[in-house]
Amino acid sequence: MTDRTRADIADLTARVNAAVIGQEAVVHSLILALLCNGNVLLEGLPGTAKTRSIKTLARAMGVNLGRIQFTPDLLPADVTGSETYHSNEGGSELIFEPGPIFNELVLADEINRAPAKVQSALLEAMEERQVTVAGKSYPLPPLFLVMATQNPIEQEGTYPLPEAQMDRFLFKVRVDYPDAEAERSIVRMLQKEEGSHHAEQTPVGTEAIFAARQAIQKMTFSEPVERYLVDLVMATRQPESLSEELASWIAVGSSPRASISLHRASRAEAWLQGREHVLPEDVRAVAPAVLRHRLILSYDALADGIDTDKVVTDILDLVAAG
Repeated sequence: MTDRTRADIADLTARVNAAVIGQEAVVHSLILALLCNGNVLLEGLPGTAKTRSIKTLARAMGVNLGRIQFTPDLLPADVTGSETYHSNEGGSELIFEPGPIFNELVLADEINRAPAKVQSALLEAMEERQVTVAGKSYPLPPLFLVMATQNPIEQEGTYPLPEAQMDRFLFKVRVDYPDAEAERSIVRMLQKEEGSHHAEQTPVGTEAIFAARQAIQKMTFSEPVERYLVDLVMATRQPESLSEELASWIAVGSSPRASISLHRASRAEAWLQGREHVLPEDVRAVAPAVLRHRLILSYDALADGIDTDKVVTDILDLVAAG
């Protein structure tokens, strides 16, 4: 069963990579997030296939995709849905009309363009997998993932995400431009797609995701590797134990959600690599995406042009594995 499940997940990954050329790291992060039942924040410039990635994933799995274009005039009800008044022959009643959040995959496009009240509408959905409207809770689909995007250079008319919401994303992934060879492949692929009608492949289906999650829950974590994982997170809170320079860069370290997310993502990474136990290299592979948005840098770091990726890289270099 496990071999069949791995084959299905490998097939899903290959399908998305075939349509999203040059963004293998993004696709890998989306697959990991699905296996971990988590959410992803993608940060990248326009045109880097962020939207195409989630659309292709939804099509390959045969699930529904809800898209929310975040704008300054968006209302919370535009995300969650609302109760509407319906009249009929027997009287009238309020009926809940679900919003786009009630889909298996949800694209929250340019999430930092909506005010805090709208951003917070996602909090309960992302964390508790339910939406509460007028005092009544409505469960979201069993398979549920939010992929939010934001542009790192356009700051005018944006509302930075609060730390409480950033912490609810399993990963924050930086999306770069593809290299020259990948760019040539992209333009050739899009030309081929113009006017062509390809037969739809049989969807991979959600059963493979749920089966993989069960296998990942059974993954073993040795005590030395688990200690190494916790040491990485503690280093963000007690950086002075590693170096004075790190201590001057970090204002606030990572929350316990970082340890939980790192533990979960490391197991999923090990499972994808075909192992039944987690190695330090699995922890290191997922650490940047798990930790980069869970650090608050000091003014000294910002003044020196230090970003969170540099801080995480130094921590990985300085903390001994097992």
